[in-house]
Amino acid sequence: MDESFLSNSRHDILIVDDVPENLQILALMLKDQGYSVRPVPSGRMALKTAKANPPDLILLDITMPDMNGYEVCEIMKQDPVLKDIPVIFISALADTGDKLKAFDTGGVDYITKPFKIQEIQARVATHLKLRQMQKALEHYSRNLEAMVQAQVQQISAAQMATIFALAKLAESRDDETGRHLERVQKMCRLLTTQLKQELPPDAEVITESFIEMLYHASPLHDIGKVGISDLILLKPGKLTEAEFKIIKTHPVIGAETLAAVYREHPNEMLKIGIEIARYHHERWDGAGYPEGLTAEQIPLSARIMALVDAYDAICSKRVYKEAMSHEAACEIIRQDSGKHFDPQVVAAFLKAEPQISLLRQQLQD
Repeated sequence: MDESFLSNSRHDILIVDDVPENLQILALMLKDQGYSVRPVPSGRMALKTAKANPPDLILLDITMPDMNGYEVCEIMKQDPVLKDIPVIFISALADTGDKLKAFDTGGVDYITKPFKIQEIQARVATHLKLRQMQKALEHYSRNLEAMVQAQVQQISAAQMATIFALAKLAESRDDETGRHLERVQKMCRLLTTQLKQELPPDAEVITESFIEMLYHASPLHDIGKVGISDLILLKPGKLTEAEFKIIKTHPVIGAETLAAVYREHPNEMLKIGIEIARYHHERWDGAGYPEGLTAEQIPLSARIMALVDAYDAICSKRVYKEAMSHEAACEIIRQDSGKHFDPQVVAAFLKAEPQISLLRQQLQD
């Protein structure tokens, strides 16, 4: 802790008393201790003075004509600027009820008149030290909170990088997928942002958090392919019915793998990851797999992922096909609106089509 605060010259004390002699005596004894002192003769003036330049401590009389000390203290404790300033009541009122009321209104101490110089000096010094310690703890707490937040962000970034690396590892078995995961991430963000602008007010709500979580979860859409044999996954010719049946198990494999992690570490990003892994091969018309869901039975995240994944696959070379142009891919998607794809997602895609085309060019394999 910084010990420089113990220097009395650093502390400013506001003295409030309607009796000039009391103000003079208190001011002199505190100035002798090296404090900066501001004496004021009324409660209203005290509030105005404190608000303009908050002191480090206030010595406050109770019995004053315009506004008593209790009222002054109550007003101060409701003011966010003044509420933490320690208030020591000084009064000729010696009844226990008066003392309890002083503490109830927010006072930290109570000195009875006639007071002793040493008592005033000792209590002022004690409460200034306590206040400084409180400030030091508040400062430490803010710094600690900032450090924790920075560490959380670092951990979060590391987790996201790990997730992407795992998805990339699963994808690396196919040399021709190239930068597919990077494109999918950025296209999901672009398309979802556009969809947010296009949807009517009564439609599904797309938040900034949803957009961000989908961005980070999107690389997990085909994580289930780790459970599919290379002989099938990389087969250059047409798949047999039995082989295609095996391929169609990868959404369930991926979703169940992520669900096992989610059970131990539940979070929104993994929840969306499970949705897109399981349902990104569903179709708007119900002809997809693995569950044959239709329309809005399919989670929005998976409807977005289905279109983005299909677009990038159409435009990319695979062992079983040549790449098609951006224009051809857009036409296929347009024709499949209401069949394979959610019509609203298609409309947003076509609105964002120039940016998507540019993005794909920038992230070519």
